[in-house]
Amino acid sequence: MKELYEIGIVFRGFILVSYEFKKIEKRDKVKNVSKDLRGGFISAINTFAKTAFNNLSLEYLESGNILFIFKALEMQAANYPVAEPVILYGLVDKKKKDTDKFVKKFLEKIDPILKLFITRYSNKDLTEFSQFGSFQNEIKDFILN
Repeated sequence: MKELYEIGIVFRGFILVSYEFKKIEKRDKVKNVSKDLRGGFISAINTFAKTAFNNLSLEYLESGNILFIFKALEMQAANYPVAEPVILYGLVDKKKKDTDKFVKKFLEKIDPILKLFITRYSNKDLTEFSQFGSFQNEIKDFILN
């Protein structure tokens, strides 16, 4: 998937794991954006869509030549009694003409990654980020193979 920049998984506003396939070209002299800001934005926009539109899940946003694609499911952390949203995101170059068709195909392809993550890390302490290091390679291998 040559148009893919990054895939990551967000929980409670934090990116737990991500893999960068290629750098996004910078058009101005903006320094690197904090991953915490990106994770917070993804969680906030998901919460907004669910709250403002009666549990509607946001699938994508367009910004210039980049698509932000989202797939949200729920999982339970060890330290909380109810399931919470976990969001897989993809940053993709928007050169395709039929965005809706591309997003649908992308979501179908990445769905197993999110389900594997949920299966592996449900009921675990998700504040210990070091446990997700190996999952970064699984994201890479899944996409590249």
